[in-house]
Amino acid sequence: MTRLLKLALLTLAIFASVAASAATKNKEVNNNAPAGPQEVVLGADRTDQYVPLLKGKRIALLSNQTGITSKGKHVLDVMIENGLKVTVIFSPEHGFRGKADAGEHVSSSVDEKTGIPIASLYDGKTGAPSKESMAKFDVLVTDLQDVGLRYYTYYITMARLMDACIEHGKEFVVFDRPNPNGMYVDGPILDMSLKSGVGHFPICTVHGMTMAELALMANGEGWLKGGKKVKLTVIPCLNYTHQTRYTLPVAPSPNLPNMLSIYLYPSICYFEGTTVSLGRGTDLPFQGYGHPNMTCRPFQFTPTSRFGAKTPPQQDKLCFGVDLRGMKNEDAIARGIDLTYVVDAYNDLRAQGKQFLLKEGKRNFFNLLMGNTQVWDMIVAGKSATEIKASWQGDVMKFKKQRKPYLLYAE
Repeated sequence: MTRLLKLALLTLAIFASVAASAATKNKEVNNNAPAGPQEVVLGADRTDQYVPLLKGKRIALLSNQTGITSKGKHVLDVMIENGLKVTVIFSPEHGFRGKADAGEHVSSSVDEKTGIPIASLYDGKTGAPSKESMAKFDVLVTDLQDVGLRYYTYYITMARLMDACIEHGKEFVVFDRPNPNGMYVDGPILDMSLKSGVGHFPICTVHGMTMAELALMANGEGWLKGGKKVKLTVIPCLNYTHQTRYTLPVAPSPNLPNMLSIYLYPSICYFEGTTVSLGRGTDLPFQGYGHPNMTCRPFQFTPTSRFGAKTPPQQDKLCFGVDLRGMKNEDAIARGIDLTYVVDAYNDLRAQGKQFLLKEGKRNFFNLLMGNTQVWDMIVAGKSATEIKASWQGDVMKFKKQRKPYLLYAE
């Protein structure tokens, strides 16, 4: 073997050794790299925590179609499989199976699968459970997927049941779920003179809290009936923070069909108090807006009667407006409450002398949703969406400080 060939072979051996060493080092580095985000474990998944707590007790369950565990089973079925005795079901707005329209009255019935009686809390009567229903259980479990808005009614139903449990000496348990809008706080604190079915506690519009955190805050701040406290137990989520982007496996209500609609909900819902359609009765609920008189807009749609929107605003009328379905989720999140859309539609219809609000007066539905009267006054005065947003920043700072002791998860 020539000296030159030996030198070449030695060089190749050195390179091979260095490459092998680098590969081993890289493998070690990768093995020591931090793991990716862990899957969120829902409160309803944590049977090891709640089955021993509930065993042997008569249980009432407040839930609906969103009460699905990570394995695709309804929490009711999981509880029964684990030998828990559910004696009555309470259903919120939209009913136990989530098939009713917003605000539609839902009659009490019986769950077809289990035969357990369902007591509707959205039957158009008091919104509170009957004495007969309260006598059927020892402990009430809440498992609802909220979307984090003051005017989204699931937390209000929970609060009324907390009041009822105080009155009747019952225990209260919350199986927690992530808040898909839990990454920020925005909007004014509710003026309690405007308390209504779409605003119950003095909290910001986008409160950024889970149902369990709200329950803890209601208890701790004396917001429940007579300032009293319910005997409260929380089964928190695991691997969740307020910055977690959690995709809902089930639509929380008929007109929030996807994550973009949920992220735009804080900005678009105010059209509920106006003559402007926000897309109910179309394929873009809460993802656009329009009106028959906004004819200068190129986008067109016609609301029709359909599941989840039996009598939508501007039904069967050709509307002209704005399509927001092209917006990226992160852009919608970054905007928070964006009143640009409301101001835009108001200015258009006002210039034509057309009606904007459905009803005038302090307690018109726009003000009830907004939680104060000042925002409407600013819109009428010609203030921009940016100026209006600045007006409630003091409320945001105050509320974030107030809620801090009740947070279960990192911000």
